[in-house]
Amino acid sequence: MRPRPDPARHGQESVWAYPRPAIAEPTTARIVIEHRGIVVADTRAAVRTLETSHPPSYYIPRDDIAPGLLRRADGSSRCEWKGAAVYWDVVIGTTVLPHVGWSYPDPTAKFMILRDHVAFYAAPFDRCSVNGETVIPQSGEFYGGWITSDLAGPFKGVPGSFGW
Repeated sequence: MRPRPDPARHGQESVWAYPRPAIAEPTTARIVIEHRGIVVADTRAAVRTLETSHPPSYYIPRDDIAPGLLRRADGSSRCEWKGAAVYWDVVIGTTVLPHVGWSYPDPTAKFMILRDHVAFYAAPFDRCSVNGETVIPQSGEFYGGWITSDLAGPFKGVPGSFGW
């Protein structure tokens, strides 16, 4: 059952106006990921994916991720629109954040813009931000969206949203 969308206030986007199937689009928003005093990533050249009921996921160019922090993780998955995903650990000194990133090395034609980009779950990091605003991680074990105050929900991933 589809829930009732929250009313979008002035300056907000409703995630219920996002398309299905998903799309990917460039954004000039400043995306920063920080952990243990290290800037893991900092970019104004991200790509965001938009899908009905989901907050955006941000894909960061590999060149804007601090060198030496990514380590290929075991496992893979498949997105019906983007193709086969691979996973990444982030290693900072002796700290390993397992399976915190994912990418599409050979995305489908409609998502070719994601090649050489990595998306990250926000929850494991000390701080992830969009244009200086600390994000709230999307609920649910599998979802990687970043919630900011300019979004209106409700957002998939909360209890009871499995069938949305």
